[in-house]
Amino acid sequence: MADTTYVFDADGLILGRLASKVADLLLKSARAGNEDKVVIINAEKAVVSGHPDSVFGEYQKKYELNHARKGPFFPRMPDMILKRAVRGMLPYQKKSSGRRALRSLRVEIGCPSHLSGDLPEGHEHGDASSIRRNLPQRHVLLGEISANLGAPAHRWNGGES
Repeated sequence: MADTTYVFDADGLILGRLASKVADLLLKSARAGNEDKVVIINAEKAVVSGHPDSVFGEYQKKYELNHARKGPFFPRMPDMILKRAVRGMLPYQKKSSGRRALRSLRVEIGCPSHLSGDLPEGHEHGDASSIRRNLPQRHVLLGEISANLGAPAHRWNGGES
């Protein structure tokens, strides 16, 4: 059986639902011994539900929890925040299947050119129909959270700050 690369577009998907779906897919693949991979594109467009003030406050607390040189380190960039959310749903420190599953994950800011049109051979769109919901009234994009934490927003805003 050929190994597959699943491509998920995070645009408009709720961060926690996407992370749990991807973690489940990666863990099942790793435990079955498959080499399936997952690529998440448009990480900056993922949605975190909640009142913007409380969401910004929670992420600011997580970010300030660390020591500048000793850690624990919490990322500022949207792709790394999303990858950290998936890592939190894997048995990353306890089992080798969790570490193997995390190595099979790639998260991208924006959409790479080779994934923008038709997908290449061996790639297919991930099934996000079970996690796609209407946007909640109060929500924040992951890119806005990253910009609030001080990440260089010009990397995903196309030169605008």
